[in-house]
Amino acid sequence: MKILTNSLKKKLIAKYSTVDRSPTTNRSTDINVLLNRVKLNRQTEIKKKFYFSAAASTGLILFGLIVFS
Repeated sequence: MKILTNSLKKKLIAKYSTVDRSPTTNRSTDINVLLNRVKLNRQTEIKKKFYFSAAASTGLILFGLIVFS
C-alpha cells in the first residue's frame, strides 16, 4: 500500500511542479519576409479603404436619388 501512495504522491507533485525549460535555439528573422508582409498589409489596407469609399459613395448617391426624386 505504501508503494501506491508514493507513486500517487509523485504523480500529484509532477502535475503541479514546473520545469524550467529555457529555449536554447536562437531564432533569426529575415528582413525580406518582414518587408513583404508590410507591403502586403499596406495593399490590403488600401483595398479596404477603396471598397469602403466606393460603398459610402454608392450609399450617398442612392440616398440622394431616393430623397430628391
